[in-house]
Amino acid sequence: MSEVSSPIRAVKGMNDVLPGEIARWHRVEKAFHETSQRYGYREVRTPIVEPTNLFVRSIGEATDIVSKEMYTFEDKGEAVSTGSPRGKMLTLRPEGTASAVRAYVEHQIHGQEGVTKWSYLGPMFRRERPARGRYRQFWQAGLECFGDPGPQVDAEMIDMVTGLLTSLGVQDIEVLVNSLGSRETRAKYRVALHDFLLPFEARLSEESKQRLKSNPLRVLDSKSPTDQEICTTAPSILDFLSPEDSAHFEELTSTLAALGTRHRVEPKLVRGLDYYSRTLFEIQGKGGELGAQNALCGGGRYDGLVQELGGPDVPSIGFAMGIERILLALPNEPVAPSVDVVVIPTEASLKIRAATILQAVRRAGCSAEGDLRGQAMKKQLARAEKLGAKFAIIVGPNEEARGVAQLKDMRTRTQEDVAFADLANALKRRLEGGPQ
Repeated sequence: MSEVSSPIRAVKGMNDVLPGEIARWHRVEKAFHETSQRYGYREVRTPIVEPTNLFVRSIGEATDIVSKEMYTFEDKGEAVSTGSPRGKMLTLRPEGTASAVRAYVEHQIHGQEGVTKWSYLGPMFRRERPARGRYRQFWQAGLECFGDPGPQVDAEMIDMVTGLLTSLGVQDIEVLVNSLGSRETRAKYRVALHDFLLPFEARLSEESKQRLKSNPLRVLDSKSPTDQEICTTAPSILDFLSPEDSAHFEELTSTLAALGTRHRVEPKLVRGLDYYSRTLFEIQGKGGELGAQNALCGGGRYDGLVQELGGPDVPSIGFAMGIERILLALPNEPVAPSVDVVVIPTEASLKIRAATILQAVRRAGCSAEGDLRGQAMKKQLARAEKLGAKFAIIVGPNEEARGVAQLKDMRTRTQEDVAFADLANALKRRLEGGPQ
């Protein structure tokens, strides 16, 4: 007797989205696409696999994403084809901004238009500890705006995302904003923060001890209670802003106030990417099954990144939001399936007739289901109920002989005979609420 094979399971942290869940995903995706289009953003799609160096140069070699979390591998096929001892190192994209900037530079978009506004939605990959709403393959939606130095565009983006989340039903939204200033400002603050933290090094968590050496700003982002206590009296980056940085930040907060977007200035907001400059923001929410990990989206300016990746000096800002995190924040209201019509043959001999009716109504633009397995009519009607069908088209031997089918309204339980040739149009008229 042969052994029974054990089932193959999905890779840890990479989850299936089944049909019963997909309607909620579609609702979020549709709201994102419609909102971004209203604000003038056009969709861009970039490869899932990128050169590893793209993320090293953009995100920063010392960041947790690059040093610990990326899925990186050697392109062995390239090594064989070129005769090189090693192939190019490739990485599954861990975020969307670097890829968008690479595409912007590679295709010389800066020479085609003064301001470029892109949106994207797709899977990202990070090898971090899986948790509720945080997976190793996760979906992000985001916007990137190239060519506008702000700060009005910064405020517009924050206001847009806040409105999107509110329209979806996210509760208790809180907007946190900060400024990291220019590169020069950030460099000065980094030295001051390092000098402040150094006497506390022995008390810092092991992770923050490493960050103190590589990127002291990330210590401010630590979840360790001891680290947080130490940082309560740390110098504020807002005290290091240049006059230009301060003017930009003041105009940002003034514009948010004018738009009616409630926000809180949080000087310890840093986020984990090296490319940020000046405006930085994070939006948090409560409700649903979100729990303590309440960050829904974040973003900011990355004015030097286009130039860092080989393009001209172009001011830019962007944000990304995690789809799984948004879904956790929403009320868990299952969306019932719904089709326009279910076609029901009462006998197996009428399956071909049912197939031709299905073809006609689908070509007319209606969603239609049919069970052609020869099931009893009672079971087929029960299935129509389960699918949320608005109508049923029933054809039996008597109807076949007369060249008609019964068009049954599943809501009013009324029915009438309609000729086969007229079924598709009659169904469309009833679905649209027109004359019968």
